[in-house]
Amino acid sequence: MSTYFHLRAVPPPALRNSVSWLERLFNDDWEAVLHRVGRRREEVLDQRYLDQELLYAAAPPHPAKDGPRSQVVLGGRPVFHPGRRKQPFLVLTAAQADRVARYLTVSDFDALWGSARDELLPRYGGVSAEPETRNAFEVAHQELTAFYTQTAEHGEAVVKCLPV
Repeated sequence: MSTYFHLRAVPPPALRNSVSWLERLFNDDWEAVLHRVGRRREEVLDQRYLDQELLYAAAPPHPAKDGPRSQVVLGGRPVFHPGRRKQPFLVLTAAQADRVARYLTVSDFDALWGSARDELLPRYGGVSAEPETRNAFEVAHQELTAFYTQTAEHGEAVVKCLPV
């Protein structure tokens, strides 16, 4: 398993609540992953996925001190590994993926950035690095929006694989 956070579109009839099935779902080589990413069938976030979640966790219309409400990054029903030593898979139903897509398409990135900016900038070099940092987060936001929009158009669920 890589250090990347994977989100993968899955047709609801194919979805299984089996850890071994979910592990096989994410057991492809990097070339296959990149092919699916190019087709918007999978999205991959780098190690900043927790910071990416911060954009959505407390931003309007989902202000929440106790965690995310939009389910963009870390939302979903957990499917635990036996023994629970590994991070669980997260599963969004097709209806939940559709709600995330609608949320992302109406979200204003400037507002999202504004709510998380002060917490994120110190981790990425401060104010002097803001243009590059903001751009990286905006690109990830655009890619997530495209992924969820296409997933919703196909009526598919989303399975998320957390890094080891």
